[in-house]
Amino acid sequence: MIKKVAALRGAALSALLLASAAIATPAVAEGEVNIYSYRQPFLIEPLLEAFTKETGIKANVIFASDGLAERIEAEGANSPADVLLTVDIGRLDGAKQLGITQPVSSEVVNGNVPAAYRDPEGHWIGLTTRARIVYASKERVEQDAITYEELADPKWKGKICTRSGQHVYNVALFASMVSHLGAEEAEKWLAGLRDNLARKPSGNDRGQVQAIFAGECDISLGNTYYMGAMLTNEKEPEQKDWANSVKILFPNAGDRGTHVNISGVVMAKHAPNPDAALKLVEFLSSEEAQHIYAEANNEYPVKPGVEISEMVASWGELNADTLPLDEIAKNRKTASELVDKVGYNDGPAS
Repeated sequence: MIKKVAALRGAALSALLLASAAIATPAVAEGEVNIYSYRQPFLIEPLLEAFTKETGIKANVIFASDGLAERIEAEGANSPADVLLTVDIGRLDGAKQLGITQPVSSEVVNGNVPAAYRDPEGHWIGLTTRARIVYASKERVEQDAITYEELADPKWKGKICTRSGQHVYNVALFASMVSHLGAEEAEKWLAGLRDNLARKPSGNDRGQVQAIFAGECDISLGNTYYMGAMLTNEKEPEQKDWANSVKILFPNAGDRGTHVNISGVVMAKHAPNPDAALKLVEFLSSEEAQHIYAEANNEYPVKPGVEISEMVASWGELNADTLPLDEIAKNRKTASELVDKVGYNDGPAS
């Protein structure tokens, strides 16, 4: 069984965590691994239960929606954290830049995770991938193929919804466009996308699908796994209606491929249980764990040969962009600056 140390939500609670490193601190002991997780408990519980069953190592978990990387930095050498689980190359590389990680050297990990999904120096390791795709109205969008470049075409004027341009998911996509087009052309593209917005960017990825369902726009940007989350949402069944009103288009499927990002793990610089932490990282990259990720979370496994879920397969074949994620990480600052420069979050120009 997993020992749940805390499941904390919200910025205020995360601030409390930062203010007192003693709150809900897991015990440091042999045969334990202490996990700080941005990934919600229900997403990782099946994985950690399987890990404990296989290894006998107890998994202690602290969850928070933000602030955990900063907490590890504040705790310094006294931090009980062994690993940090998070999503997006920006957050993984951010942990590295914060100086709270250490490199992982493992033939097992290197054999399971392709180099494109690992930091060249070993400071972060991808565990799953997700594609940043286009959700399109089944009623109002006839085409079944699209490119990211096309999103700046005036034919989409007033028909696109997105969340904030500064959200990490969009910054990573925009950074990939900087890599492919160069900063000057990426700026022109981003300004064109801004001009095609139906409204000021707001909400999350699910909110954009809701807007399509409501007729406020025809297409939006979103991560693939949100489709699975909406289609299986029994607590808010109206989300099933939103999801059923759209189809998934994989941008640039016919050329360079669709932009993908990752969820991943870093080993804390001062991990008190490094051996147990390494075993956890190796397990999370294993075929068993990758299968659990695929079935429970509707994400794409990083380990080659592990089958995707039946639901994910129903969305069509993913031709993933092979641009190395460390290249995207390098261009995130430029992409973020371009978002502000073109006034993306101000919405469409008059």
